[in-house]
Amino acid sequence: MWLGFFLVSPSSVTAAFARRATLSRSFSLLSDFKYEQTDPDVFYGALARDSVELVGDLYLGATGRSLDDVVVLDVGGGPGYFADAFSGAGARYVPVEPDPSEMHAAGLSVGSSVRGSGLALPIRDGSVDVCFSSNVAEHVARPWDMAEEMLRVTRPGGIAILSYTLWWGPFGGHETGPWHYLGGEYAARRYRRITGHEPKNRFGVSLFDVGAKDGLRWARRTPNGELLAAFPRYHPRWAWWMVRVPALRELLVSNLVLVLRKP
Repeated sequence: MWLGFFLVSPSSVTAAFARRATLSRSFSLLSDFKYEQTDPDVFYGALARDSVELVGDLYLGATGRSLDDVVVLDVGGGPGYFADAFSGAGARYVPVEPDPSEMHAAGLSVGSSVRGSGLALPIRDGSVDVCFSSNVAEHVARPWDMAEEMLRVTRPGGIAILSYTLWWGPFGGHETGPWHYLGGEYAARRYRRITGHEPKNRFGVSLFDVGAKDGLRWARRTPNGELLAAFPRYHPRWAWWMVRVPALRELLVSNLVLVLRKP
């Protein structure tokens, strides 16, 4: 039975992270967002620290364990901005990235990096404690196939954490927003006309219309995982109720986190 945005008591899985989910944290992350294109070290550095806190708190809530010596697979890990942050928390961090140019875009070197597609992870079944994906699903034409792959490689008792940007939210169009509200193709054409070049995130090629309803439907129905929690990643705790309201969540949740336990 669906019980709002939690399938288990929030105190057992999300309590630690809920204490971090303050209005000041939301404002801080929002202020860092403006540096995504101009100074990615600033933006991704802050996002990395926040991601470690998110994953660590959720893993603690689900298993009672810290990230010390825990294998964390980051699907779509990009150039490795998260590596130092996860290693600093004691985790054994393994990023997976399909694009070699993206892997080396920041000039970072992560010895555990794996080249591979999220749709066919080159990882054996049940081999990682945490499978994490941050802001990747909206760039995948078949995001729920990727989500199933994440569950496949997660060990029984481990968790998969899927965090993705909602299309109808304020950041759904990425650099083409807010014109994506008038259509993804229109927004991409307008961006090209204004800037003289294609957007990095091209609608229908590397950016797709993915909603909260889609993710919740998959998470409730998959036989390969138990949905533990669903909440807005960047909102303060008192605004998490928005996930319960079908139309509102598509517009205002912005980024949805789905947490599933592998049976």
